[in-house]
Amino acid sequence: MLNDNRQQYVIQTDSTKEDGLGKVFAFIFVVAMFLVFVQEVFESVIAWYRDSMAWLNETATYLAGFWPF
Repeated sequence: MLNDNRQQYVIQTDSTKEDGLGKVFAFIFVVAMFLVFVQEVFESVIAWYRDSMAWLNETATYLAGFWPF
């Protein structure tokens, strides 16, 4: 029988290094996504502020056009 002469090997791996590396990559990914989110919120707020200031400036200029000087 062929199965009687089959050699069996036990392969032991140290998965703690791989688990640690995976956790480090996951942490870096989460931090990077958080920073991207903060940047998007910051850019949206800055754009909203600039657009609001431009609108207020144009409105004030328009209303000032009615006053005789």
